[in-house]
Formats: sequence, structure tokens, C-alpha cells
Amino acid sequence: MTALHLRGNLQLKRGQFELNTGAFDIPLVGITVLFGRSGSGKSSLLRAMSGLDQHTRGQLQMNQQIWQKGAKSLATSKRDIGFVFQDAALFPHMTVRQNLRYGVKRLPNQLVKGHFNETVDQVGVANLLDRSVETLSGGEKQRVAIARALLMQPKLLMMDEPLSALDWRAKAEILTLIESVVKVTQIPVLYITHAPAEVERLADRIIFMDQGRIDRIETLKQALSNPDSPLFDDQGVVSVLEGQLGSSENGLQRLQLGTQTLWISPLQTLPKQTVRIRVLARDVSLALSDPTDLSIVNHLEVTIAELIPQPDFRVLVRLNLPCGQFLFAEVTEHSAKRLKLCPGLRVFALIKSVVLAE
Repeated sequence: MTALHLRGNLQLKRGQFELNTGAFDIPLVGITVLFGRSGSGKSSLLRAMSGLDQHTRGQLQMNQQIWQKGAKSLATSKRDIGFVFQDAALFPHMTVRQNLRYGVKRLPNQLVKGHFNETVDQVGVANLLDRSVETLSGGEKQRVAIARALLMQPKLLMMDEPLSALDWRAKAEILTLIESVVKVTQIPVLYITHAPAEVERLADRIIFMDQGRIDRIETLKQALSNPDSPLFDDQGVVSVLEGQLGSSENGLQRLQLGTQTLWISPLQTLPKQTVRIRVLARDVSLALSDPTDLSIVNHLEVTIAELIPQPDFRVLVRLNLPCGQFLFAEVTEHSAKRLKLCPGLRVFALIKSVVLAE
């Protein structure tokens, strides 16, 4: 299968706001997140890319297919895009089944027939088909919106803050669903959010937006390696570790990071699945030797890669794991000097299992 690339340079003016992306080349593999503050141009860029805003100018092409050339624009219906919006955008006077059928009425019957049952089962809406949309919860509506987008058999999914109106439980369920859908269908996704936790959970790469421009495009690993990353909020610097789930024991579950094991709270995911775990730098302590008489069960042997001075007499320590991943720890300047921390020193990173979250 030929890898998809979205290349272009787009301009769009709406009132006082102006989108002027600069030249970009986005490899469409996995989930690409558009991230930035409110008003940075995330939704405007998605609408410009989709062809939904007729005021768009510039150049845009998907591989060899021209989507935008100057003021001339390929119709949205011909771009093979599936949409999931913040408010689900369902017809309230229809049932779930009618909403789904309406979305695919332009497709040939032979493309819809078998795909319909498969999709509604995959997304978990088979038991909702005869329900009125008005009786659905927010999470159920988003499941229907995702099913409708998939039924179009698109080459690209666009999601504009699909979790922002949901409660925490529904958010967790839809996040897991999105991960599953992307893994099974291999359809690339452009996903808008302003929530760092969603980025860290889903993103393969990130488009950072600022004042209507694409500031930079980075992989998640690149973005998290920067101590001043825009992804870090009032909780401070975060590391994301990826590992394979193992068996459970005494109320904790193994997460394999190469040859080392992390003990985490059990996740609603099958063993041997690869998952991401979020660790706050302030929840990682360092020891020069492996302590035995300690309630903290996670002791990872790591090597100090870098010490980065921080405000308020604190030091951020970048740690390399044997599996090739990295982890940040935050210590006081006093502790760094007392332990004589320096690059190349092998130490133990102590992490409480209770601070690890999917």
C-alpha cells in the first residue's frame, strides 16, 4: 500500500483571524494530532484541508491528487474523508439506523451491505440501531458518529475534539475505541484536541499550531523530549512509556519495558497488548542503589543522560532505559549535589504504581 502524504500551503481569512500555514508535508500514518491553544487555528486548518470552507486558498494535495490549487477546490465529497465532530452532528429526528443509512446512501449497495454489520459491531452500536438519537448519551452519540464516518470507507478520518463534551468515563471508553479502530482499519486520523493527556495517549505525531501557522511537526517522542514542550501543563513534565501488558498479581499488573517490569494498576485491556503509560516527572525519585526495604515496588535501572536546571532550585533529570525509551525525574538541586548526579551515572528510578495511568 502506498504511504499517504498530505502536502500543501494553505491560507484562509475569517474576520480578524488569518490562517497561513506555511509549507507542510504530513505523513498520514496512525494518528496525527493538531494541538494548540484556543484560537491557534486548529479547526480552521481542518476545515481548510477538508474543503468545507470555500474561502480557502493555496495548495493542497493528497499524494498525486490535487485538493486545492489557488481558489480552485476539489469537492469535499470527492476527497474520501470521514468526519467526527465535537457535537456528533446527528439528525435528532432519526433513529441510529436511519442516521447511519443516510450517511452512506450515495455509496453502491454492494459496498455497504457486509460492511454495515461489521462496522456497527466493531464500534459497539449494534444494540442502538432502533433507538432515537435523542435518547442517546454523549458517548453513545460519538460512537454512532464514528460508525457513520467508518461506513463511508474513507482514506482519512478527521476528528474535531470528539471528547470535549463527554464525562470522564465516556472519554475513557471513546479513547479506547479510537485506538482500536485505528489499529484494525489502518485508516489514518487527523485529530484535534487541546488536552495534553489525549495527545500523549493517542498521537504518533503532532502538528503544533500557533497564531494560524504550523509551528512545527514532531513525533510524540520528539515532542516529549523537550523540557519546555507545550504539552506540559500545570502538572509539569511528563514521560510516556510504551510497554506490553502481562499477567496480574496481588492486585497489580505487569507492564514489560524490554527486560524490565513495571507494576501498574490493572487496565481494561487484554494481556500482550501494547499500551502507553503516563508518568509525571515529579513522581519519580532517584536512588544510587536498589533499595529493598521500601513500599515503592517499581525500581527501574536507568542511566542519567542529562541534567537540566529548572526554576526554584530544581533539576530535571533525563534518564535512558535499556529498552531505548527515556524517563524524566525531577529532584531538588540539593539532592542532585548530594547524590553527585551526573551524565553516565547508573541509578534506580523509583516510581509509585498508583501514579501510573493509562
